[in-house]
Amino acid sequence: MRVSRVTAAATVAALLTLSLTACGQEARGGSRYKAEAGEGGTIGLAMPTKASERWIADGRNMAAQFRKAGYETDLQYGDDKVENQIAQIENMITKGRSLLVIAAIDGSALTEVLQRAHDAGIPVIAYDRLIMGTENVDYYASFDNERVGELEARYIVDKLKLGAPVKGAGEPYNIELFAGSPDDNNTKYFWNGAMKVLQPYFASGRLVVRSKQSRMNQATTLRWDGGTAQKRMDDLISKNYGDDRVDAVLSPYDGISIGIISALKSAGYGTAGQPLPVVTGQDAELASVKSIIRGEQTQTVFKDTRKLAEQAVRMGDAVLNGRKPEVNNVKDYNNGEKTVPSYLLNPVSIDRSNTRLLVDEGYFTAGQLK
Repeated sequence: MRVSRVTAAATVAALLTLSLTACGQEARGGSRYKAEAGEGGTIGLAMPTKASERWIADGRNMAAQFRKAGYETDLQYGDDKVENQIAQIENMITKGRSLLVIAAIDGSALTEVLQRAHDAGIPVIAYDRLIMGTENVDYYASFDNERVGELEARYIVDKLKLGAPVKGAGEPYNIELFAGSPDDNNTKYFWNGAMKVLQPYFASGRLVVRSKQSRMNQATTLRWDGGTAQKRMDDLISKNYGDDRVDAVLSPYDGISIGIISALKSAGYGTAGQPLPVVTGQDAELASVKSIIRGEQTQTVFKDTRKLAEQAVRMGDAVLNGRKPEVNNVKDYNNGEKTVPSYLLNPVSIDRSNTRLLVDEGYFTAGQLK
């Protein structure tokens, strides 16, 4: 009988343990998030770098909006070093952050650390840059990245007055091509969008890449670095443009554009006899908007990162409160393991004629643009 009592007691203890474990598992899946949200849970924000004013603004905007929604935030910048970002995310997991919002430095380097997040029951939102090669990313908030490339390329076509891509329709124009970082998944979307517009003009002979560096893997710029872009532009000019001029440069990002323009100026562009070519960009960074107003950089693509931050906060708050976040794209963003439900915002082309829009939207003050 004594053995039976012990056995019965052990059985009850085991059932209690299983019950508690099951409750813990349920909490990791949803109810814990709601409780933590109500108590002001902490959100881990992993941003790639402070070298770009854009990422500083993104982190600041998200932190402010999450706090307004009742959460604490843990904002970290990886200084463009993958190992830093992984260590920061590991630390966030160890500290039991309720949610991770990650703008990846290298979108394919986070598989192991995100498995740890999944095992700890922490949901993950990929911010602006899709995280690759893992099932453990729940949602993606970004802009319509292919549209960004289309806007840049369409601006070049319109500015050069190329018209329809008809063979023999006029003298060819020389263009050089730059792409983003090879470890950023957005790079291919920007590039594909631009090539969709430019390819017919290459085929008709209206646009010529004199350097013959016309493939994306020849044009990438590691870590989106302006200095790297400047050196490559120096080389392109010295090796391919003796008596010829560069008429346009497809640049995917303002920081790259600044480097390109520095190289062009060093080669004598920007004078009365040798005007600067059309140079595109992206992110409407203050230095580039001022450059556009001065007549140097020609165009940028404005992506209101305040609205992107707001969307990420809405997504996160929905997840933590057991609701399904709003998405508007469920087919285009496959990371190699899954198609990630996404919300995409619309970008806007900016040139000298409409920089006032940035003031009207409250993105910059009129004084900042003087």
